[in-house]
Amino acid sequence: MTTSSKFSRRLMLSALGAFPVLAATTRFTPVQAQRSGDWLPSWNDGPAKSSITDFVARVTSGPDFVPEDQRIATFDNDGTLWIEQPMYVQLAFALDRVRAMAPQNPDWKKKQPFRAVLEGNMEAVAKSGEKGLTEIIAATHAGMTTAEFEKITSDWIATARDRRWKRPYTELVYQPMLELLAYLRANGFKTFIVSGGGIEFMRPWTERIYGVTPQQVVGSSIKTRFEMRDGKPVLFRLPEMNFVDDKAGKPIGINSHIGRRPIAAFGNSDGDLEMLQWTTMSGGPRLGLLVHHTDAVREYAYDRKSHFGRLDKALDAAGPNKWTVVSMKTDWKRIFAFE
Repeated sequence: MTTSSKFSRRLMLSALGAFPVLAATTRFTPVQAQRSGDWLPSWNDGPAKSSITDFVARVTSGPDFVPEDQRIATFDNDGTLWIEQPMYVQLAFALDRVRAMAPQNPDWKKKQPFRAVLEGNMEAVAKSGEKGLTEIIAATHAGMTTAEFEKITSDWIATARDRRWKRPYTELVYQPMLELLAYLRANGFKTFIVSGGGIEFMRPWTERIYGVTPQQVVGSSIKTRFEMRDGKPVLFRLPEMNFVDDKAGKPIGINSHIGRRPIAAFGNSDGDLEMLQWTTMSGGPRLGLLVHHTDAVREYAYDRKSHFGRLDKALDAAGPNKWTVVSMKTDWKRIFAFE
């Protein structure tokens, strides 16, 4: 294993913590879908698309009918709804925060792993291991109120740009998945995000981008403490892990936050394996789907050996469990709305 492979989601997570309209980035609206008769126009016709539409038809009518209050669909975020290469977006946020906070912390120029971040030496950051990542997250995500963190996150997501496309990260969401979210909600589903990313990192923008309200976001979290400051109650973010919503943590998070087992789950990596197992291996009509990144030209191509979003065990489990595997290259007409 290379040192860079240690720079993984596990390290970051160990330290982290009515019908909604389509996202602002999409050009396809529910009205257009009704007129065209196709809610999934960015999907090529084929087994992947049919597995979705056939499932929805089964659970909304006929012998496999599922009442609306039980139509729960859970979506991973990184790599399932938006990009996760060349690193998770929240990790990019943490590294940008180190650079922004450096003037107030002059000792970081000599202190690792902050020195490595400021010098752009990602190999050295990786070598700092879990201890280093914990220090970075603690310095950039804690020591402030929840309101202060929300403002910092909102300001960053509004201005940060991906280096490859030079666009806001909120434009690098997958158009086919935006259509899928809208299609499910139009058929009585409640859609939830269940991500290893920080719950308070995602909540400020998920409703605007995905149509998923803050209360329908499940994610990793750090501990908070109630305090009275200047006569006002606040929640103060502590540099301590509260819950990691990844791998086996996802079914636990679903049970704790949602209180119902989903009938459909959508992911893209081994971090979603247990969520798909929890959803599909329980009898009745179920849908499990994996987004397979196979398009190096329009996006990225990666799976079993990737440092971020590794798809290995879950890919092997797809066949025996009859999960749908979506190839970006062959199943999606377009990936982003701006194409």
